[in-house]
Amino acid sequence: MRIGRVAHRLRVSPEAIRFYEREGLLPPPRRGESGYRDYDDADLERLRLLQGLRQLELRLPEAARLAVMCEAGRCDEVSDELRGLIRQQRAEIERRLAELAHLDRRLAELDRQLAEGRLPQAVIGRSEEEADG
Repeated sequence: MRIGRVAHRLRVSPEAIRFYEREGLLPPPRRGESGYRDYDDADLERLRLLQGLRQLELRLPEAARLAVMCEAGRCDEVSDELRGLIRQQRAEIERRLAELAHLDRRLAELDRQLAEGRLPQAVIGRSEEEADG
């Protein structure tokens, strides 16, 4: 199967597939007599697995390592490791949510000050004492 068809089936660009090849995440495909890349079902499965792991926002090297382990029949190890990575991702999400909640509170306070006709001093970098003086 040629790269355009693979890209269409997986809803990725041909450039993304070539990138995976350059980075060693996908083995170099066979080439037909015309020199075109020829992908098989195993290549499609590898790409699907990489896509799924990337959707979890895993870094590419980590996703590739897990894909290789699974293809080598070590899916139980991958499952255990993936659970650990999922816990890490969820902890990071919690941290980011806390940061966003803090930012939301700060923006609400700035909005309130602006609604009262006051230029929020934190925005212009002066304390209220400096502004009053």
